[in-house]
Amino acid sequence: LRFGLDNMALEELILRQAVGLEIDSFSRTSEASGVMMIPIPTAGILKAVVGVEAARQVPGVESVDITAKLNQPLTPLPEGDSYLGFIFARGQTPDAVEHALRQAHQQLDFTIETMLPVI
Repeated sequence: LRFGLDNMALEELILRQAVGLEIDSFSRTSEASGVMMIPIPTAGILKAVVGVEAARQVPGVESVDITAKLNQPLTPLPEGDSYLGFIFARGQTPDAVEHALRQAHQQLDFTIETMLPVI
């Protein structure tokens, strides 16, 4: 989300308010915005991530942040409690934003090795 004339991010707005700095406006920008929480498709160990730069080049995408760490175990929802990362996008319409998020997600490829069971 963006606010005010200077396109301030929500995080900046919260911090400015917390430290008592002046805030010009609380009004949101008119653009649509969205985030995709990248789901973990299968349990295992994350070995590789490719396509991040290609995903960042999709028109409307602001950032692609992979938060999962290589060589760490992954557990998908509902048993798990995390995501592979996040894709953020903005555009003129909600449909354009959704399209950008889906296109960016299609660029990503995650290599996840199956974990051997502990006996």
